[in-house]
Amino acid sequence: MKILSLLLVCFAARSVAQLQVELEGGRVWTGRADVRIPNDEGTRFSFVDDLDADAANYHRIRIGGTLGERHRVFFTWAPLEVEAAGSFDRDTRFADTLFPADSPVKGTYGFDNYRLTYRYRLRDRGRFRTELGGTLFVRDAEITLRSGSLTDSDDDFGFVPLLSGRLEADLAPGWMLVADGDALVGPQGRAIDILLGLEASPRDHLRIGLGYRILEGGADVDQVYTFALFHHLAFTLNWRF
Repeated sequence: MKILSLLLVCFAARSVAQLQVELEGGRVWTGRADVRIPNDEGTRFSFVDDLDADAANYHRIRIGGTLGERHRVFFTWAPLEVEAAGSFDRDTRFADTLFPADSPVKGTYGFDNYRLTYRYRLRDRGRFRTELGGTLFVRDAEITLRSGSLTDSDDDFGFVPLLSGRLEADLAPGWMLVADGDALVGPQGRAIDILLGLEASPRDHLRIGLGYRILEGGADVDQVYTFALFHHLAFTLNWRF
């Protein structure tokens, strides 16, 4: 939160930056959520194939601004939590607990993340505008299983640098297609978070949008195996001051 406070102070000075606030919300569906913790002795299970994952509401906020003409810095807070229920058809070891087969199970997959992003705006090329940069991605993830008196969870806090970019293509006055997101693929895992959408500008300082967001990634390391895919129906509001 100290980073967010610093951004607010800097962007409040209009001679330094143009302040932007973007709110996003909608529905999220789980396409994949595979887990094996610990990776060497745990049982691999799926929130989708072994349990029934519920659709959920979600929201996120992005605040930042433009420094000079081409430099953009912003902070993103993107909490996410989905739930699932059902039973395993086999004994399932998760963390330090063995969950017996055919017993009712409830699961929670939480994936909160925070991002500090810098982008540089390249020269406009006709109807197209492009930004490229990087993101410091901080994840605060927690997976929990509950069955009767049995409860266990595993949390993971860490950070990773990602590539970041945005592409805007004008369709008509006040209307544009947008691709915006962060991504990086490595030998042990990957992180992909990209929004594809349509935005309209009913006023000079206001944009509204509708789109599809994909959030996908995970890791296969000594301690854990987790890979997830989430589909979002996204609505956005963007104010510029």
